[in-house]
Amino acid sequence: MKKILVATEKPFSKVAVDKIRAVVEGSGNQLVLCEKYKTEEELLAAVADVDALIIRSDIVNDRVVEAAKNLKIVVRAGAGYDNVDLQACSAKGIVVMNTPGQNANAVAELVFGLLIFSLRKHFNGSSGSELRGNNIGIHAYGNIGRYVAKIAAGFGMNVYAYDPFVPAEQMKEEGVIPVSSVEELYKNCRIVSLHIPATEQTKRSVNKALLSLMPEGAILVNTARKEVINEEELVEVMEKRPDFIYLSDIVPGNVDHFKGEFEGRYFFTAKKMGAQTEEANVNAGVAAANQIVKYFATGDETFRVNP
Repeated sequence: MKKILVATEKPFSKVAVDKIRAVVEGSGNQLVLCEKYKTEEELLAAVADVDALIIRSDIVNDRVVEAAKNLKIVVRAGAGYDNVDLQACSAKGIVVMNTPGQNANAVAELVFGLLIFSLRKHFNGSSGSELRGNNIGIHAYGNIGRYVAKIAAGFGMNVYAYDPFVPAEQMKEEGVIPVSSVEELYKNCRIVSLHIPATEQTKRSVNKALLSLMPEGAILVNTARKEVINEEELVEVMEKRPDFIYLSDIVPGNVDHFKGEFEGRYFFTAKKMGAQTEEANVNAGVAAANQIVKYFATGDETFRVNP
């Protein structure tokens, strides 16, 4: 019997936990919970004797890895895994996985919720504008990007995408216009939706040089990661361009500047909201549980992300 811990500062829904429990206990293993913990010390104590760990946006750093003496596998219930210290896990022989695609639709729908809210002037009663006919650029055409493309097509938008890892022919077959450079994407699209991970190559890469290329009435939507934005240069662009709008489910570090200078030209959700739906909760949590059970049963490492 393996001991599997769900450690979530921002907990799964009860429905999701019940389904995770069914998977874990149905396979003869034990499920334990550490929900709404307040300090790292609580997390360190919780991981001390577990064999597997399911997390959401929770931080698994070298201290967590060192405290988890029996840990064999960590699964991030979601796509991004920059909250896990891959090097520390690999050094201890711990497998790290994610659950790609499980919350993709939830994030994509949020993109359009933010856009409509902004284009309709935050529903303040004044005249707004429509999505139809606008060019939308998808920066990274992965699972979420594909859902964004499908929804955008339904709104009658012209869909562009940049992703050096996806063949142009595949994009064309899915009704998307591929571009050969990130600069071309920003130059051609009034609306850009970010879906890049936070890596050493992408951190702070969305900068003044790119943003200044966007057409009049530009709208940048970030449901990816805070770290990919050069926040200081974003502010510079918005100061020079009163037409520029920034929407995100991640509050920037310089939020007070937005509040003081850019009224009506930004919106940030209270916390990271992309995966905050009942369906995404269940999908990602159950996928994580199934991956752990399968790993212990057969050694399957299909979704492994660390070397």
